[in-house]
Amino acid sequence: MTGDRSARVLVTNDDGVLAPGIRWLARAAYERGLDVVVAAPQSEASGMSAALSAVTDDGRVMFTRTELTGLPEVPAYGVAASPGYIAILAGLGVFGPPPELVLSGINRGANAGHAILHSGTVGAALTAGNGGARALAVSLDVLSPATASAGSAGAAIDVLDTVDDEARHWSTAAGLAGHLLPWLLDATPGTVLNLNVPDLPAEQVAGLRQATLAPFGQVQVAIAESGHDYVRTAIEENGARHVPGTDLAWLADGYAAVTAVRALGDLPDVRIPMAQAGGPVVG
Repeated sequence: MTGDRSARVLVTNDDGVLAPGIRWLARAAYERGLDVVVAAPQSEASGMSAALSAVTDDGRVMFTRTELTGLPEVPAYGVAASPGYIAILAGLGVFGPPPELVLSGINRGANAGHAILHSGTVGAALTAGNGGARALAVSLDVLSPATASAGSAGAAIDVLDTVDDEARHWSTAAGLAGHLLPWLLDATPGTVLNLNVPDLPAEQVAGLRQATLAPFGQVQVAIAESGHDYVRTAIEENGARHVPGTDLAWLADGYAAVTAVRALGDLPDVRIPMAQAGGPVVG
């Protein structure tokens, strides 16, 4: 281990505090000499985006001290709240000194393309960045063709259902996340990165590429069944063609992809008709 542990780091996720990916991400930060605290949802909170939701008891957000396997030195808490809310609580000093850096993940499944809007993993990172912290969302891609034993994304969906999560290549994603930490700690406050890594041994990853966001997500919601007053949805692979240079295109070619992202903001160049007494005007 190196460093004086002066940089405070929150590690969170949306898969739950006992998910394997969070242990690997916390270990990556701890082994690089950072002052790590883990606070994550007590149970899975996928698809939460940056929601500020919690289960309260008489108005109190409850959390429980826990221990991560193999990391007894790192304090960890299971929190009855969404990842974004946890990022805010951490920034308020609930789990110790406010973090300079927030790491979110490692998520089971890629968070890529414009669909990151809906990701609890990315939502926590963006919430932290909005509060002035540097942040990194990390996800392990288990669907791209490069990670499928049968060589197709459709086959990868079958692999997703049968592979033991503990056997996935979390160390590959953790290693690349660790590689980015020194740069991120020196970056402008509020910088947020989104990293997606193939579920492959490190030596089989083609490299790390900076990417743009694909105009779609890796999977999409589809109607599986509908009837009178009900609908049943399903998740299926998005069949749209990969756009070169995007995160999904790099993943399909066996590369890890990292993208600098930001929270939603205003568009000052869009002119909208205004209204006032006497009739509409353009503001």
